[in-house]
Amino acid sequence: MATKVLTAHVPLPLAKSVDRLALRLDRSRGWIVKQALSAWVDQEEERHKLTLEALADADAGRVIDHQAVQAWADSLAAGKRKPTSR
Repeated sequence: MATKVLTAHVPLPLAKSVDRLALRLDRSRGWIVKQALSAWVDQEEERHKLTLEALADADAGRVIDHQAVQAWADSLAAGKRKPTSR
């Protein structure tokens, strides 16, 4: 696979943490950064997908009204969790 070098300035404590992890895991700094960046990109892509799905649900009227959500949240606070209605 072709690669590209990316450069970023990171706070010194974060750089030191990466160095400690690399040493402890017997991996390179580059490997650690690549793993972290890959996980972050996957997470952001999933978040975007879920946001689009939520917006489509809202546009289609598949929502729960505020009063129902408030009643459910109040039941949690009271220690008597109500089941969610769908």
